[in-house]
Amino acid sequence: MIQDRTFGNRLFDTVNAAVLILVALCTVLPFVYVLAVSFTDPHEVAKGGMILFPTKFSLAAYEYIFSTDTLVKSLGVSIYVTVVGTFINLLFTSLLAYPLAKPHFRGRQVILLGVLFTMLFSGGMIPSYFVVKELGMTNTLWSLMIPSAISAFNLIVLRNFFQQIPDGLEDSAKIDGCSDLDILFRIVLPLSLPAMATFGLFYAVAHWNTFFSAILYINDHNKWPVQVLLREIVILAQSRIGETSFEESLIQPLTIRMAVIVFATVPILLVYPFLQKHFAKGVLLGSVKG
Repeated sequence: MIQDRTFGNRLFDTVNAAVLILVALCTVLPFVYVLAVSFTDPHEVAKGGMILFPTKFSLAAYEYIFSTDTLVKSLGVSIYVTVVGTFINLLFTSLLAYPLAKPHFRGRQVILLGVLFTMLFSGGMIPSYFVVKELGMTNTLWSLMIPSAISAFNLIVLRNFFQQIPDGLEDSAKIDGCSDLDILFRIVLPLSLPAMATFGLFYAVAHWNTFFSAILYINDHNKWPVQVLLREIVILAQSRIGETSFEESLIQPLTIRMAVIVFATVPILLVYPFLQKHFAKGVLLGSVKG
């Protein structure tokens, strides 16, 4: 028979729930504020105060940011870098993780130690810049994708995931005449979809949020991803988008900045619901076996 809960247990649950609600509000309210301000009439925003619901609905800020093609170009660059960069990440990570998961692969321990070394030490910003420059990737979008082609952490977890696939499946495929690449792309990767979806989302979010690499390697503002443009507008308080300044638009600058933040945040948020169910399964399966 289950005993009645003590006063201490009920008090702990109450305090725990209150703390979690407070943390949730601290997380959600800033985004609600940003969203509400972006849809509020600029004159209402000019009055100041905390806005959690548009007191007077207006699309003036969004009409302004879409009146120039600068933000749309940046969005196109971010989408291209995210899609192509994530494909490169998953391809190279899989091609390296698969042989490292095979005990008969000679030299795998040395390569694995080299990968682990990069998790603790790196050449630094200046050597990385010279490498990118000597490879001729400066001022190109490749500089945002190739230097970060493989994440050491994701590689190790994916390697552990591959180790859990039964060897009998691969042995049967070899009897049928499949090569190692055929086994990888026809058997191993289809069985690893939860892990691939999880790491694909990790890589995609990293590419979508990248801005420091673009600042270092790209001088042409037409090749800036949306996060760099967002940084110029919000953090550096730049007063223009494209050829029109905030003052010339007669729109509250705060409203425009909030609209740009929403514009840069919503696309990647739309990806989460489709891949969320794979998070726990993909990461946990790859972290059980060392």
